[in-house]
Parts: sequence; C-alpha cells; structure tokens
Amino acid sequence: MIMNGGNAGAGETEETGLLGSRAGGLSRRSFLVGASALGLAGCVTSDGMSLAEASKLYGPVPDEKFPIPAIDVSKVDPKYYRRTVRYDTKEAPGTIIVDPGNYYVYRIEEDGNATRYGANVGRDGFRWNGDAYVGRKSEWATWTPPAAMIKRQPEAAKWARGMPGGLDNPLGARTLHLYQNGAYTLYTIYASLDAESIGNGITSGCVGLLTQDMMHLYDHTPVKTKVVVLPA
Repeated sequence: MIMNGGNAGAGETEETGLLGSRAGGLSRRSFLVGASALGLAGCVTSDGMSLAEASKLYGPVPDEKFPIPAIDVSKVDPKYYRRTVRYDTKEAPGTIIVDPGNYYVYRIEEDGNATRYGANVGRDGFRWNGDAYVGRKSEWATWTPPAAMIKRQPEAAKWARGMPGGLDNPLGARTLHLYQNGAYTLYTIYASLDAESIGNGITSGCVGLLTQDMMHLYDHTPVKTKVVVLPA
C-alpha cells in the first residue's frame, strides 16, 4: 500500500492487501470482547494464560487519538497471545525477528529470552526474507492504495488520495517502516484489529500484529533497530 506516515514524507508505496481476500479485516467484528470469551474467563489456555488475563492484555485503549477497542480474544488461537519465551539466537537484544512460517514476531531480550507476538504475514507469492532495519516509525499513518491495487480492487479507488488515520485504516495505530541500504523496502510491521487474521497469510508482504501487541513492540523499538525476516 502507499501511505504517508504521520512522521513521514509523501509518496511512499506499500500494500498490506487487507482489502483483499479477507475483506472482513476492515469490519468491526473484532472491536468488542465476545460474550464467549467472557463466559470462559476462568479457563486457562494450553500456554498458561487465562482468557481473563488475555482479555485484560488485549483490552481497550481509550486514551488514544482514536480510542482502540478490545480484541475478541476468543477468535485468537491462544498460542499467539503475547508472552516471554526462550529464544536462542546470536542477534543482539532489541533485534526483531519475523518467523513467517510459524506466524510469530520476536523481540530479542536479555538472558536468552524474547517477547513473542502472534502475527499475520504475506500470502503465497508475496512472502520475502532477509535483513532490514526500522527506518522510521508512524502513528495513525495515512494509507493510499497503489494503482495496481486499485486496478484489482476498484472499491479502493475512493482512497486514491489517501485514507486518513483511524480505526478503519489498514495501517492501524502504529507502523514500523522497513528499510535496506538506505532505501524503503515498501514493507511494514503494522497494527491490526482483525483477531482472525493472526496466524494467517493475508498480506502483500507486510506483517501485522494485534494493535495492543504492535503498540508494545513500537514503544520498545527505536529507529535503526535491526529486523530479520526468516524464510517461510
């Protein structure tokens, strides 16, 4: 998709494909905690986090520019809830490692640990791998679909001059823009409100985290942070 970040200049191109095969990704179905999640709040998942704890972790964020609703955690496989895990790597603390084959993003911590987030990734034919770095960061970025996307999906044409930041914007509340050798790769790590997208290949190469996870990663990630995207 093309977008102009809140902290960026104009004219950059990227496409997550969230207006594509999973058109429901822009719906409001994941805006409220489902009754089923509340009814099972006392249960414990196989990863040791109760649904009550998950509902709190992914609860509403009312003080944002656009108040962020709770994620319906009943629609997320518990293995994709944020957690601290052991992770053996030679990469330095702070490095972000994307594992598209398993739908995870890791932020390397001290002492052999990592913060692990569930993710959506590129669909077949749009996945990529290699080293990059965070060239810039944006909050509530403007999204503009590229011409190729408008040709495939004419309904996107109404945003040819840009969709303002907001809850329905595919880039979401926070975006990390990935660069290589001083050039923008057109790929991002972005925020998603679509609970059912996590653990799936839906984008044109970008990587999406649940909004609350993306805000956590964003706050712990300075510009110039190394990003390693593993082969799928």
